[in-house]
Amino acid sequence: MADADLLIEELSTYLKPKDIEHVRVAIEFSRAAHQGQVRQSGDPYVTHPIAVARILSPLHIDVQAIIAALLHDVIEDTEVTSEQLTENFGQPVTELVEGLSKLDRIQFETREDAQAENFRKMLLAMARDVRVILIKLADRLHNMRTLDSMAQDKRERIARETMDIYAPIANRLGLNAIYQELQDLSFKYLHPNRYHVLAKALKVARGNRREVVGKILDAIRNKLAEHHIEADVTGREKDIYSIYKKMQSKSLAFAEVLDIYAFRVLVKDFAACYVALGTLHGLYKPIPGKFKDYIAIPKVNGYQSLHTTLFGPFGTPIEIQIRTQQMHKIADAGVASHWLYKSGHASINDLHQKTHQWLQDLLESLSQSNDSAEFLEHLKVDLFPDEVYVFTPKGKILSLPRDATAVDFAYSVHTDIGNRCIAVKINHELMPLRTPLKNGDRVEVITAPHANPNPSWLSYVTTSRARSQIRHFLKTMQSGEAAKLGERLLNQALHTLGLRPQDMDETRWHKLLRDTGVKTRQDMLAEIGLGRRLNMVVARQLASVSDQASNETMANSVITIQGTEGMAVQFAPCCRPIPGDPIIGVIKSGQGLVVHTHDCPTLHKGRSGEQWLDVAWDKNINRPFEVSIKLLVANQRGVLAKISAAIAEAEANIENINFSHEGEYTGLHFMLEVNNRLHLASIMRNLRKIPEVVRIIRVKNAG
Repeated sequence: MADADLLIEELSTYLKPKDIEHVRVAIEFSRAAHQGQVRQSGDPYVTHPIAVARILSPLHIDVQAIIAALLHDVIEDTEVTSEQLTENFGQPVTELVEGLSKLDRIQFETREDAQAENFRKMLLAMARDVRVILIKLADRLHNMRTLDSMAQDKRERIARETMDIYAPIANRLGLNAIYQELQDLSFKYLHPNRYHVLAKALKVARGNRREVVGKILDAIRNKLAEHHIEADVTGREKDIYSIYKKMQSKSLAFAEVLDIYAFRVLVKDFAACYVALGTLHGLYKPIPGKFKDYIAIPKVNGYQSLHTTLFGPFGTPIEIQIRTQQMHKIADAGVASHWLYKSGHASINDLHQKTHQWLQDLLESLSQSNDSAEFLEHLKVDLFPDEVYVFTPKGKILSLPRDATAVDFAYSVHTDIGNRCIAVKINHELMPLRTPLKNGDRVEVITAPHANPNPSWLSYVTTSRARSQIRHFLKTMQSGEAAKLGERLLNQALHTLGLRPQDMDETRWHKLLRDTGVKTRQDMLAEIGLGRRLNMVVARQLASVSDQASNETMANSVITIQGTEGMAVQFAPCCRPIPGDPIIGVIKSGQGLVVHTHDCPTLHKGRSGEQWLDVAWDKNINRPFEVSIKLLVANQRGVLAKISAAIAEAEANIENINFSHEGEYTGLHFMLEVNNRLHLASIMRNLRKIPEVVRIIRVKNAG
């Protein structure tokens, strides 16, 4: 029987005769559109869309999605237009097909850019209609089944993309069968030798263990019947990739992986799950730490089941899953259970709401990624399948990726909580923000109204939401601070040219922005503040003053440093200037204004006149600055306590301390927080009074 006839036969089990006729028309339309086209394997191209529709038919997906599956390549690969598709099959089918079409007609600089944009488009279409991703996954599954005809480099690229993106999406949507087959096929093409060795070993083991599996099945059935528990018990072989993952994670040889079989117990209701669990724990002893209750706390994809591992006969570990028939439907079909079981069951509706919310959150975090590499990184992180479940102070359960930290938790509660968090209590104890969370942790975030995200958080957050929100905040903050600095620099340049900033009206600004291609005045000021444009050049353009104006007049004006400019003004770590030091500023592209001491040798390497600015400390500056000092002290008991007391007496804070042995003396390297040079001088006077202090110097030019 031809594939098209098989498809019609499968669809006839749940579609109405009128819908079947529409499908027949779509098959012929697809056949005519792809006439003369062949796949890499040499088969007529139409065999592919028919195979995709057949993969979807067991999910009982509706007729519009089946027709879209049959026509999913016609806009992209044939002369058929969207208008023709709408005329023949209606607007909903056209929208599904357009959501599946790639962006191949647009030229991208790199393959990564194209891939990122295709995924972005797919996710947007998926957020509007989840059927888009169901068809896309079926399309990818058939492509993976027929990958042998491709060149090796293309096989590996497609397999890697499938393993990284498509298989995790299938898992996240609860499409268990599709997820496992995509993983196995990806593994087959990424590691062909390992796959074939394991497949062969599994085939041999299957024969050797058949009798053991039969005995375990009989024992489970008899024990449940003895306790009057109605159950359907089946044994299944684990897929090759999950066996490989276990071998890798636990450094086992294949012969050491004893639990290649898992058993499933399906019971009639919720209570029977726990009764069956107790009964089976009486049959074989449970392995401690190997019990998971996904009924009380379901996985994010809606999966519910009890998992336990028992010591079986002959010392064989037995994995058992216990769930109801309703839970099994969702475990098998996930989000597709909406079409497969039109029961209006609360758990199915809840799964759909969770899926929609996940998509919205994913799109929100991805929408802030302009860089394709960053976009793909966020996408892969968000699809990472392992989760930990933690509790808010009010008892609400939140699901986070494994290794997520307290900062990830804060952002998952709310963006403002993340941006303002300063500390965290885990299980009522104050812990560092970088602490990885464990299942069952109770997490309470402590916030402060004026707190901001720390760039160092990016080194340990794991969720794409936290990562994108931190980056977004830092970029926005840097841009805002740079714009304020840029305005001061521009005003300084205008004053130097004998002009008043208030005289630069909207007409002048509009002309400047149009001529330079910069979008807004704020963007222009930020570019000046970040050193991407010179203030004097912009001032001349704005005022239409001749370029012959003397650069020397720049020296007549000085920028005051207030210390509160944030990320737009940086204090060079090579010389660590503090108020009272003679200073000079350098505009560095992308960094803004960097302040050095006058005598900093780093500054004098590659001096470029136009990039230098005269800067001076504001008279009312009021904030601590880091300064490094070194003391040479005699090795005597209690000397460190005396030095710490002297520093504290001078009202300074010790940020860090290091030790070095220098003959009969010890070198103490302090990083202190001081207000200015006078404050530092006061600290050094206190330290010189200590008899054990042999020498004291301020460490500059340490970079």
